[in-house]
Amino acid sequence: MQLRVINRRVFLRNNRLIALFAVTFMCIFLLTPCVGISSDPNGRIGDHREAEVAGGTDAAKDGSGPTMIMSYNKEKFVKNPIASFAYFVPLIATTLVDNISSVNNEQQVAIISHEIRVDSESFHVACEFEILGSGIHMNTFDPAGMIAEQTDELKKGKALTNMLDYIKFEGDGFGMIEVKGQITGSTRIVTEVDIQFNARGHESPVTIGLYDIKPNDGEYNYENRSNMVVARVNTLSFKKTTETSPRMGIKVASISDPGGSEGFFSGLKALIANLFIKPPKVTKLGNTTMLEFGYALFQKKPAFTFPIAKNIKASKIVEIDHIQK
Repeated sequence: MQLRVINRRVFLRNNRLIALFAVTFMCIFLLTPCVGISSDPNGRIGDHREAEVAGGTDAAKDGSGPTMIMSYNKEKFVKNPIASFAYFVPLIATTLVDNISSVNNEQQVAIISHEIRVDSESFHVACEFEILGSGIHMNTFDPAGMIAEQTDELKKGKALTNMLDYIKFEGDGFGMIEVKGQITGSTRIVTEVDIQFNARGHESPVTIGLYDIKPNDGEYNYENRSNMVVARVNTLSFKKTTETSPRMGIKVASISDPGGSEGFFSGLKALIANLFIKPPKVTKLGNTTMLEFGYALFQKKPAFTFPIAKNIKASKIVEIDHIQK
């Protein structure tokens, strides 16, 4: 899985271009109308037949992963371990991943609301979630697998850029899951699921690590990585597709050096980067599962069980100081 974002050195050399894109983006943003969502806990649809999703398969047929319990109510807060909610990460990963949680992790996730808008041709569901508690949960991506996945398509001697190192959930926050779909007769088709991690104006607790690798004597080694950056993730998007290699949309809030501060310029870098990010590849199983999760929210199901993620290399519980920053 590779994210192609602008090299941070380009931003420093192109101040005029940055300013131009920033002004353009703000104009588009300010002119874009907002769409309201009306509350309807019953969905206003009596026919609850299965929705068509990408691939049209039962993702859980080969076994069961963790189950998410959904209360849809702030007062009846049903807590799920962060590892259950974040289980979609190893499901969408195209390489082996480590599943890492900090010792005594207290992060819990709950779906706390359900709003739906339905007309004769489409539906739109919005479910807010809350992450409570301290700790870190992280998936690290096998560097050998990441390198092998990219070098086959790379011109000899070229550097690997913006390689995905890890995705990390740290601390608490609010998010929103939006489900979009189409209605044709009695068929309900989920077409897109967006997960936003920065609801209610809170900073997203989700970050990803990226790095470059230049070949050394024709070999690409993780130990020779350079240009490490940390990007704070605002949104991940999954869409219905017939492609065998689906892609995940991503929008970031900031791009900064590891351990560095996230100020105005890190946000400006992200603003421009969002115009150029190439959606990374995800597994078909993972993409299908996220659409099925969206349909479960559309139906206001009380629970959703993930299929087994077969590419988890190891699950670890470690001290926070030992978790990669």
